[in-house]
Amino acid sequence: GEARESAISVFVESFAPPPQMLIFGAVDFTAALVRIAKVLGYRVTVCDARPVFATTQRFPGADAVEVRWPNDLLDEVGTQLGPRDAVCVLTHDNKFDVPAITGALATDVGYIGVMGSKRRWESTRDLLDGAGLSDGEIARIRNPIGLDIGAETVEEIAVSIMSEVIGTATDQS
Repeated sequence: GEARESAISVFVESFAPPPQMLIFGAVDFTAALVRIAKVLGYRVTVCDARPVFATTQRFPGADAVEVRWPNDLLDEVGTQLGPRDAVCVLTHDNKFDVPAITGALATDVGYIGVMGSKRRWESTRDLLDGAGLSDGEIARIRNPIGLDIGAETVEEIAVSIMSEVIGTATDQS
């Protein structure tokens, strides 16, 4: 414009990276959760230490499929996780769950959800207590995972999980 013009217009466009979702456990629920999370704009990583289950053929919509232990992946990417990100633990096996949970709690991730019944959660909780985690740390964990919306199918459960993730992100704003 002219040098004497006092009003100017500025256009600013910001590009924030997509939120991340780490899903531990290459189980049937995982495929549905990957699909729903991708529709909502998440960058999704599926991680399982069992190579027979963690394959790109089973989870073609995932941005990454990692065959490794949860704590190894979280040691690598944990510093990149923030309040917009989510960790979902779907393995139903404490040898995977406990490292995934303790690793996630060491990050600033905004959502940590663990799938499992109340009885199952009690055994996991005992192991977390034994690992020296505080009640405050354990309070960050959502169990059972997802909102109670009467979900029955794997897709409905994925919607309930993502609803809780979205609600958690809204609570932190």
